[in-house]
Amino acid sequence: MYDVLIIGSGPAGITAGIYAKRANLKVAMFEKNVPGGQLVNYSEIENYTGFSKLAGHELAMAMLNHAEDIGVEIIYDEVTKIELEGNLKKVVTPNETYDAKAVIIATGNVPRRLGVENEDELAMNGISWCAICDGPIYKDRKVVVIGGGNSAVEEAAYLTTLASHVTVVQNLDFLTADPKAQDILKKAENVDFHYGSVVKKFLKDDKGLTGVVIINNDGVETSIDADGAFEYVGMIPVTDMVKHLGITTDYGYIETNERLETKVPGIFAAGDVINKQIRQVVTATGDGAVATQNVLKYLETFE
Repeated sequence: MYDVLIIGSGPAGITAGIYAKRANLKVAMFEKNVPGGQLVNYSEIENYTGFSKLAGHELAMAMLNHAEDIGVEIIYDEVTKIELEGNLKKVVTPNETYDAKAVIIATGNVPRRLGVENEDELAMNGISWCAICDGPIYKDRKVVVIGGGNSAVEEAAYLTTLASHVTVVQNLDFLTADPKAQDILKKAENVDFHYGSVVKKFLKDDKGLTGVVIINNDGVETSIDADGAFEYVGMIPVTDMVKHLGITTDYGYIETNERLETKVPGIFAAGDVINKQIRQVVTATGDGAVATQNVLKYLETFE
């Protein structure tokens, strides 16, 4: 029996685990892929207090090492469902069921796909969602970046240091990223922009991606030669394991109060998976701390 089980090991989950362990709770943290969450996909972080600039994977590893150093247990398995049995929470994986008095859901988001022709066939064979992971593959080659928010613009700027040319395709008539990120990207000499345009389909041959067909607001199609494409068109919250509990919004995000409690007693949520205004590393770590503090108060009344 655990005092608290944490689902997810991004900044929110890791912080929650550290606070729980320091409070002498019996705690474990689940991770189905790579610890660090979406943080590992960012080439540089410049707005996390105390660090002027560092790679996302470096910050993720520092957080994970902190948790491991103080003894937070990590279970590498996928949570498929959370079941309720009285006040107990049963966390179900394909391999085992774990009992806990409380649960913190910190599963974050996964990248949204475009749903266009040839996308599934080219996933990880020309189409990527992580420039820091796959960017070096396209050194001195042409790539397309789809999106205009912070992730798209920051990763496009990183790709300009590797690729021979970067084409940014944005559905709006302007970029929505932070002004500083835009300035950095626009200073690059090997980048161009297609505004008011969306991807119609990806082109391929037997080796992989060969190009991207886009269509603008006037219905004009353009074919862009490319060896790689990087998609940054939003995120989908990872909440399939709790949708049956009725704690998610129509968009799949988890509803919490200011104490990060859901409407199910003993189930809390933190980080990018919750319905909130700002999704940043610093807000995720704050959520993790707040969630655990309120788990402690909940456990005082647990019977």
